[in-house]
Amino acid sequence: MFDKQPNRTIIEIHALETTSASNLNRDDTGSPKTVEYGGVTRARVSSQAWKRPTRKLFSQLLDPKDLGVRTKRVVEVLRDRILERVPDTDPDTAAKVAESVLRDGAGIKLDKPRAQKGDDGEDALQQSKYLLFMGNRQYDRLADIAVEALGQDDPVKRIKDKDVKKSIKQIVADDRSIDVALFGRMVADDTDLNVDATAQVAHAISVHAVDSESDFFTAVDDVKQDSEEEGDSGAAMVGQIEFNAATYYRYANVDADRLNDILGDPDATGKAVAAFIQAFLTSMPQGKVHTFAQGTLPDLVVVNVRDTQAVNLVGAFERPVEPDYVQHATEALVRREQDFENAYGVQPVRTWVVRIGDDTAAADDLAKPTSMRDMIEDVANLIGERLGSPVASVSGQE
Repeated sequence: MFDKQPNRTIIEIHALETTSASNLNRDDTGSPKTVEYGGVTRARVSSQAWKRPTRKLFSQLLDPKDLGVRTKRVVEVLRDRILERVPDTDPDTAAKVAESVLRDGAGIKLDKPRAQKGDDGEDALQQSKYLLFMGNRQYDRLADIAVEALGQDDPVKRIKDKDVKKSIKQIVADDRSIDVALFGRMVADDTDLNVDATAQVAHAISVHAVDSESDFFTAVDDVKQDSEEEGDSGAAMVGQIEFNAATYYRYANVDADRLNDILGDPDATGKAVAAFIQAFLTSMPQGKVHTFAQGTLPDLVVVNVRDTQAVNLVGAFERPVEPDYVQHATEALVRREQDFENAYGVQPVRTWVVRIGDDTAAADDLAKPTSMRDMIEDVANLIGERLGSPVASVSGQE
């Protein structure tokens, strides 16, 4: 049995989602990703493939100032912020100052990007050697320092001042952007700038065996004529694409305590978790979206708040479920949750169920069904209460 820790608040998200025919996440050959599990081949969507659309959806749910930018084009981003503040600054000068702030001040390694075909790359701005995830507020504060340096006779010398460098380093390290806090940041050159992710996202796998299929397609030339001179007016292009359709088990968790340590505000933490839950459940990888229009929503959502430890319930599907997939997967998920509670004493502090249709009725044994809007608001308020500050209503999030 696991001891309950009254000061721990861990949020789990479990979802069953049936997708249409699609190719959500391709491997290097263009085929849908798979994994061997329980002795059979399953459809798989990597955590990265689902985290990106989750993060992109944040811009509709949260103030962009509270979010970050993940890019190698850090000099360009900072230069543009400088030019917004001082429009009459020479762009080349602004770029040089931006480079100094990032390289000399923050200690971020920069390099010229690879020259594109037909381009010698001489005019290209320097880039970081790796994707850097940094908050919009950090860029704004760095831009303010750059503008102050531009007022000096030697801006770069000013940036290299010991106290200024210390301030720059602290600005980058003290990143309270919500998505940086959730998904983390790794800076290989300076571990002091690393941020441990407070959210964990599992690879989604199908609850049943899946075989990919191949679609042979043709594209017809609208102008080409069916005549003796041109022959059959059929395809001007042919090709094929692999796809599959599956019911997936999706899982993620958020350590609200660690998230609150970074954000420093229970109210902000509750709203951040609420946004993460909504974005994770309603987002969809966009691979081949114009071909498959794969916009679906979960059949079943189970959200737990625990004070013990996070528990992934994927073992419920080690034995592939049989049709009807949603019904049998729901029953397997509920049994797995109850078995863990009985065997290990990891009963949740509270559970919410959001479900669609009769096939998910077995989940009523875990909690009375509710709407996603009410669930998200309840979770945010419970987090605020447990962390010390009731959260204002988030019902405006659709």
